Amino acid sequence: MASLLGRTRLFGTLHHNVHASLARLAVPRTYDKGQMIFFEGDAGDSMYVVADGSVKLFLNSIEGDEVVLVTVQPTETFGELAVLDGAPRSASAAALEQTTLLAISRTTLLDVMSDHRELGERVLSSVGGLLRRLTEQTADLVFLDLPGRVAKLLARIAMERGNDDGGDIVVDLGVTQSDLARMVGGSRQSVNQALKDLERTGAITLDGHCVRIHHLERLR
Repeated sequence: MASLLGRTRLFGTLHHNVHASLARLAVPRTYDKGQMIFFEGDAGDSMYVVADGSVKLFLNSIEGDEVVLVTVQPTETFGELAVLDGAPRSASAAALEQTTLLAISRTTLLDVMSDHRELGERVLSSVGGLLRRLTEQTADLVFLDLPGRVAKLLARIAMERGNDDGGDIVVDLGVTQSDLARMVGGSRQSVNQALKDLERTGAITLDGHCVRIHHLERLR
């Protein structure tokens, strides 16, 4: 688990002795596909590192509609905001597949931050990045049509975690088209149509949960 922490953006710059100490204090937790990790309004007593699998962070309306804010993959972290300010969770989290997490308590994180200034800076940067992303998503819902939002989401995911394969970029979305629709504020049918339209232009090729991106600039 110490090696996992060393590969994260949040803890990667810390000395390996700190990784080892954190690993001893972290609690491994395993979740089945669809299982809730926490609900909006829960106490924010821990942050999480994804060791294996993937997680979605989302909001539900009173009517039961769901908006997916972001998906989180291995070596990525989530839950820092509530740990920092001590307020309740601002969103819910659920496993998208069989998932293993490392839970790091608020007390542990704050103790390490007090001894390592660079960690505090990275935590603030992580929370700031999430705020910027949510601001951008809000603007996209207002200013971009649905095909534009789908293309932009694919381009962003490709830049963040795409794998180069002979010039193409292959992205495992790790979500269903229904979840993808919740990320861009559309219906599954309309997102499916937008993906097929992009495929007809030659920009992408669809293969289940994977998308092969042939022309990243065209998506942009």
